Amino acid sequence: MRSNEYLERSVTCQVPLRWGDMDPYGHVNNVEVIRVLEEARIATFGVPVGTGEQIAPAKIPLFSVLPNGTQALIAEHRVKYLRPLAYRNVPTEVRVWVVSAKAATLELGFEIVDAADGAPCVRAQTQLALFVPETQTVLRITKDQRELLEPYTAPSPF
Repeated sequence: MRSNEYLERSVTCQVPLRWGDMDPYGHVNNVEVIRVLEEARIATFGVPVGTGEQIAPAKIPLFSVLPNGTQALIAEHRVKYLRPLAYRNVPTEVRVWVVSAKAATLELGFEIVDAADGAPCVRAQTQLALFVPETQTVLRITKDQRELLEPYTAPSPF
């Protein structure tokens, strides 16, 4: 990573690990790591409208203010495993930040850290496309939405 700026600009989420997330090697399976990223993304940006109940407020309320029916679709994941993420019976800390918000795509950066010692275990970047199924079109990110995201913008984790 080129900069530690993300530490100041990221939102921190606590995501519980499940006993069943472990693989035969005793660490959290790579498929479950993607689930952890998803849980952090929803905790950060909110439940997409019309897909569930938003009880706890989002840290950055973006998804909950999109037009009804808008989908935040994953276009790409990039994941780098720095060291095994061990199962702990306490939530793991996930740092989430915005890498870029342009046109109809949102790039997010993530860092998952070990709950025991705070060491980074995983760095990831996800590209989302905002899609409106009813019209079969992408939804452009507005100026107001970019302004909402700007304080949380930092360099890519790669």
